[in-house]
Amino acid sequence: MTTTAAPPAISLGLPRSVPRWWSDLAGVAAGATLLAVTALWVGDGGVQQVTAGGADAVTAGGRLTGLWASDLMLLQVLLMARIPLVERAFGQDRLARWHRWAGFTSFWLMVAHIVLVTVGYAGTDDRNPFAELWNLTWTYPGMLLAVAGTAALIMVVVTSVRAARRRLRYESWHLLHLYAYLGAGLALPHQLWTGADFLTSAWATAYWWTFYGLAAGAVIAYRIVLPAWRNWRHRLVVSHVVPEGPGLTSVYLRGERLGRLPVRAGQFFQWRFLDGPGWSRAHPYSLSATPHGEMLRITVKDLGDGSARVARLTPGTRALIEGPYGKLTAETYAGGPVTLLGCGIGVTPLLSLLGELPYRPGGATLIYRARSEAEVAFRRELEWFARQRGVRVIFLLGPRAGDSWLPVREAGLDLAQIVPDVARSQVYLCGPDAWTTAARTACRDAGVPADRVHTELFSW
Repeated sequence: MTTTAAPPAISLGLPRSVPRWWSDLAGVAAGATLLAVTALWVGDGGVQQVTAGGADAVTAGGRLTGLWASDLMLLQVLLMARIPLVERAFGQDRLARWHRWAGFTSFWLMVAHIVLVTVGYAGTDDRNPFAELWNLTWTYPGMLLAVAGTAALIMVVVTSVRAARRRLRYESWHLLHLYAYLGAGLALPHQLWTGADFLTSAWATAYWWTFYGLAAGAVIAYRIVLPAWRNWRHRLVVSHVVPEGPGLTSVYLRGERLGRLPVRAGQFFQWRFLDGPGWSRAHPYSLSATPHGEMLRITVKDLGDGSARVARLTPGTRALIEGPYGKLTAETYAGGPVTLLGCGIGVTPLLSLLGELPYRPGGATLIYRARSEAEVAFRRELEWFARQRGVRVIFLLGPRAGDSWLPVREAGLDLAQIVPDVARSQVYLCGPDAWTTAARTACRDAGVPADRVHTELFSW
């Protein structure tokens, strides 16, 4: 069953586009923090310790790796603090990749810090390194808390390895990942009580207190206060639920002042529905219709991770949101033809984009990849777009051909044969990781410049 399409309308509360130079400036600022802590280390005699050689040089290396680890840990917190300007500048999938890289790098620098400081102190005290580690843990202020924080971070790192993530449900992984905040918090007393590099100069003290304050403030402001305020202001509730196909359900939501909600087509929210036990576990669902100030729509596929509950929602059920997130929006549109490639449930944000992108009549092509005819949804809406705005809709059905983004029947085609003007198009991709990677390769092979390919990956 599908719903009758309504003419798309543009949201009233669209956020302003982020200037391109802002992302460059943010990258420079992040790099500058690492240079700043290195300069603080130099100012506190780090180079002299290294040139002295022996145990002092080892300890100096431990000090520096500890500073870098702490700095990257705080950058990691800021990357996923859901700061709206940062989210719109980079997009959450890119931020998630950087967050993961910063997390793993920070962890291994922390391990190097522990090993080098222990070996360095053991050399100075003429003591066995294991005995020295025991002595540091039990006699230095804040070290027991630091050990507990390290254990929390180890758990986060282990569950962030790709093989481990595949074995965990999204909800379980998300809950375990919150222990990173606990690890960062438990490390702070050790750094303030025994970390000479934090306390030896007014500059160092001001830098670290400021950085910790910014990270904590961003988390409180954008992960707690802002979502709470938006939920209080907009008061979203389920209007009605519509089955769209096998295991596919659309939820329509109404609320107050939705025209003031700063969301664009193509974005997603973290959703919680107050329908009973398990409501606290958030799920990321994209808007599947262009927001127009009166109602929102999401479409959810039953993937066995709690998403089946969506089909049982009743009118009036309260919904809590965090967001909006994502950069797969019309902000990136610079004119000309549009090509949208969606696979499975990945078609939903592209469907909402069709209503907001200001392409000319006949200037858009949607390629809808699905395993079978039964999995194709929104036919009547797609027919409306084809009839009213001249959208060319192409269905590519059937099992996937190996590592290709195409089904077996069309495996010999290239993208330029399917969409002749794709090289001049703004291309929007959404689907599972492996499929999206293959589709990006097809775009490159068809001559699409990299800055015209816009993606939203379904990964965590």
